[in-house]
Formats: sequence, C-alpha cells, structure tokens
Amino acid sequence: MTEPDKSATVTSSLALGERLFERPWHFLKSVPALEFLPPADRVEIAFAGRSNVGKSSLINALLRQNALARTSNTPGRTQELNFFLADDVPLYLVDMPGYGFAKAPKEKVEAWTELVSDYLKGRPTLARVLLLIDARHGLKPPDETVMDLLDAAAVTYQVVLTKADKINAHALEALSQATAKAVKAHAAAFPHVIATSAAKGSGIAELRAAIAEILSERS
Repeated sequence: MTEPDKSATVTSSLALGERLFERPWHFLKSVPALEFLPPADRVEIAFAGRSNVGKSSLINALLRQNALARTSNTPGRTQELNFFLADDVPLYLVDMPGYGFAKAPKEKVEAWTELVSDYLKGRPTLARVLLLIDARHGLKPPDETVMDLLDAAAVTYQVVLTKADKINAHALEALSQATAKAVKAHAAAFPHVIATSAAKGSGIAELRAAIAEILSERS
C-alpha cells in the first residue's frame, strides 16, 4: 500500500469510528451468570483489565457520556458483565469485572473470575477483547495470566494503554514499544497497541476507528 493510500485508509477508518459513536449508546443489562447473557445475535467487544485500570472511564469517553458506565475509586466496583448497545448497531460493548484485586469476599471474587473465564471461552460472537493496561505500571503478572487464558481460548485481544496522560511522552513511547514487543509472544494478541487518556481524549478517536473496523469486518 502506498503512503497516500495508507493515509486515506486511516482517514476513512477514523470517519467510520466517529459515525459509529455519534449516536446515543445505552446500558442494556448486568449479567451475574451466563444464563442471563443476552442473545448472541451481534458482534461483541469486551473490555478487560486489572481493577482500577480505568475501564469505566474509558468506556464513558468512547461513548461521549460521562456517567453511562459507573466509575469508582474503589477497585472491584464492576462485579458483573455490563452490556451496552446503540440502536441499529449490531454490536455489544461489554464491561467486564476487573481482575487482580477487589475489596470483596474471596468467594465473590472467585465467582467473578469463573464468570469471566466462562464468558471468554464460550461466547461465539466475541470478536475481540480490549485488554486495558495502566500506562503508569505496564504489564503485570495478572495481565500475563489473562493473556495466557485468551491465547488458550483463541480469543483475539488488543492491548490498550490507559491513563497515558499520567506519564511523559518519552516514557509512553518506550512503554508502547515494549508492550508491542511483549505481545508478539502471544498467539492471540493483535500486534498494534493503542495509548489512550480518558481525561485528555488522546487515542479515543483511534480506538473508535479500531472498533468500527472490527464491526465492519465481522458484519
């Protein structure tokens, strides 16, 4: 692909992403167990990450709604699979419970873990998992564990760095490169890393474009 063609493709993808997220999105339901999942009748993209990585904040920024996904300074606040959709769009966005830490009884944490694991391994319409990593900390052992799970389940996933505004540009570039190198060792990992900031809006348009491309390919 020539450089002008590549530029035109990027511009087209960004435009598709903006159109996809111009419309109003809605909260559909919270799912505490697999039997309550909505029908598998459309593409699904799920957001995963350690507790307090900023999943809810990123989803709100993505959907241009400040309070659609609940945010909290308390790790482990999201305890179920939360589904979001827009009218006339064959797509669910899924906010999954955070992993790695939660202020909750051990048995409840184990129940969330089992729910997420079963969902990842058994949902046929799950097109991609967006694996959120805090830019201040990079990949940690709990992230590697989830990546191994996704590899074993043959679920494609893509790393999205969050809170990119919390570190300087040089450190962010170094982290992006190191993360991209690390994911090459994982069979199911999508190679491109997206750096985002829900607070500043950086990377949000690129993330919208990536989601629009997935929807276009799978539809």
